[in-house]
Amino acid sequence: MAEILIIDDDEGMRYSLSALVSKLGHHPSCATTLKDGLQAVSSSPFDVIFLDVHLPDGNGLSALAEFKMSPSRPEIIIITGYGSQDGAELAIRTGAWDYIEKGSTFKEMLLPLTRALEYRAEKRKYISPPVLNREGIIGSSVRLQECLDLLAQASGCDTSVLITGETGTGKELFARAIHSNSMRKDKDLVVVDCASLPENLVESVLFGHEKGSFTGADRSEEGLIKQADGGTLFLDEVGELPLKAQKSFLRVLQEHCFRPIGSKKEIRSNFRVVSATNQNLDHMVSRGTFREDLLFRLRALTIRLPSLRERSEDIGELARYYADKLCARYGLKTKKFSPEFLDALQAYNWPGNVRELVNALERSISMARELPSLFPIHLPTRIRAALARGSIQTGTPTNKPQEGDEKKDNAVLPNLKTLLETTERQYIKDLVSFAGWDIKKACSVSGLSRSRFYERLKKHQIQRPT
Repeated sequence: MAEILIIDDDEGMRYSLSALVSKLGHHPSCATTLKDGLQAVSSSPFDVIFLDVHLPDGNGLSALAEFKMSPSRPEIIIITGYGSQDGAELAIRTGAWDYIEKGSTFKEMLLPLTRALEYRAEKRKYISPPVLNREGIIGSSVRLQECLDLLAQASGCDTSVLITGETGTGKELFARAIHSNSMRKDKDLVVVDCASLPENLVESVLFGHEKGSFTGADRSEEGLIKQADGGTLFLDEVGELPLKAQKSFLRVLQEHCFRPIGSKKEIRSNFRVVSATNQNLDHMVSRGTFREDLLFRLRALTIRLPSLRERSEDIGELARYYADKLCARYGLKTKKFSPEFLDALQAYNWPGNVRELVNALERSISMARELPSLFPIHLPTRIRAALARGSIQTGTPTNKPQEGDEKKDNAVLPNLKTLLETTERQYIKDLVSFAGWDIKKACSVSGLSRSRFYERLKKHQIQRPT
């Protein structure tokens, strides 16, 4: 008997589906809101969820990934009275088992349930959960877990993988994890930085060349493709690969044979290709700057890595991991995080993603040096300024935009005096917190005289807690 959860605010639909599920010999449970549904899956295991799209407290599609990543990893069948092509595509891309309109017959609605349960039964029988080596991949958010599931799939097969995502999201880290968890882990992972390949030497670097095959070829060189024989060839920033090289590389992918420059015979290389890019390759195909047939070959399986702002719940764990690594590198004791420091990390948008976070932590630790704790004052000035600016923008601007300002940047710049005062107030608050209200220590750290220090306490209305 399977456990089925029906999340729908339509009482008639809940009753009808419950009756049919019971008739099939399974146990139905019902919820009328996303909140109740999420509480149910967090406390009890379910095999399949029927999830409505339009619910009183939100859109079912927006919560699909969270339901999918609940402890029992249920299959999700979307049911909606407002079907749309965009909604259907989004549901499938997010991992739904099926997308069904409520106008369908109940037989059509129950067939996906039967197939989903058959699939789960086969998974339990034949597939054991893999134990992944995920060194350096930090976090436990729903979005990251989705990527780890795909990583496990990629590691268990030998198909080509395309990793996409913004700069700094960890694409090379995932490529290395795919290799280290695959059957090819005992061979080399060969990295090709496509963005730095000289266009006139691309084929020589990839395929190798014979001595004397061109000016300057004073000896034979083995290409990167041959070096990856038996292992993995990682094409980083594959969108930068020149069109001429794309055509040549397509044949190599198809045949795993190639001819080094100047050679009279072809050689073989048994490699697995993993690619990464921060560009939209579909758009490049439409503009004629990337070959469609090559794209099909590269993305048999796609992993889209989320930006850091899409998995902000991982920021604390990431910060702790990298701060500890950096302290160990510099021979420093482990740093504590003040609550305000963590709040600042959570509030910032991180356009540079994990890479920017690591750089910010490195700067903070180098600023703090022997101090035992990190405070917002240790963060790079650009980050603190962005946070201060954001805090001003959330309020009512003192100067109304003039007519025609909508043609300019919609952002309202804060008054410089206000920005400086806000930054100074936060600094004084961090300072007294760090010094434990030891005035002598606070003056020593800040370089302020005692009189000027008290003057700033009074100015910003900062008082010692009782």
